[in-house]
Amino acid sequence: MTSYELPPLCYIKRPGNCRGDYLYYWKGEPAFCTLQRSAWRGDLDKQGIAIDFAGRIESCVTAAERGLLKKVIAMYPGSFDPPTNGHLDLIARGSKIFDELVVAILRNAEKAPLFNLSERLLMLEAMTAEFRNVRVETFDGLMVDYAAKVKASAVLRGIRAISDYEYELQMALMNRKLQPDLETVFMMPAEQYSYLSSRLVREIAQLGGSVKDLVPEMVEQRLKEKLDPAVKLANARKSKPRKRG
Repeated sequence: MTSYELPPLCYIKRPGNCRGDYLYYWKGEPAFCTLQRSAWRGDLDKQGIAIDFAGRIESCVTAAERGLLKKVIAMYPGSFDPPTNGHLDLIARGSKIFDELVVAILRNAEKAPLFNLSERLLMLEAMTAEFRNVRVETFDGLMVDYAAKVKASAVLRGIRAISDYEYELQMALMNRKLQPDLETVFMMPAEQYSYLSSRLVREIAQLGGSVKDLVPEMVEQRLKEKLDPAVKLANARKSKPRKRG
């Protein structure tokens, strides 16, 4: 059995039996726990009783029963081209809410991404290595089908502005139509990332601007490696004088 310390003068708002100077334990539903007898003090009311700090709650849930408790898995889908500090912020906060978070990179054959799928996968795996309950995978096709495959019961989405909300609401309602058991959880970004998007990062980087503090250092380096030669060539072409005919 696992023991949990009660805080000083904690009021138990569940039925119990009092004999003399001791509170005797209960066991079973709905409390789902066993309370050891403990000296009590304070006034007894109809709903609760004050308990010393020495009081302990003994869990009567066996290891087998604990294994039957539902594990909440959520997925965070996106293109992540490239991953930004805004993405990392949502992943970090989502990892604290859900038992397991699956970061799902969409494989979209219709688009020509800046980073290919394997590059995005490697970057996100490195970015999320510190989170034990986060894993990174790739998918294509309907998101609801992939959610069912990984047994996700929730979809995590970030909303930065009203324009995001209109689009995300439409997607959430369609996903609910396709899969009624799949919930969408909207999360507001941290204030410093409320304007940030992968598209803006790509545009800034392609024009030779600094993306420091917008993306993790590793992503910033990968952007430089990928785009610096192209930027230099474009600048050289612009500065080359035209021949007069």
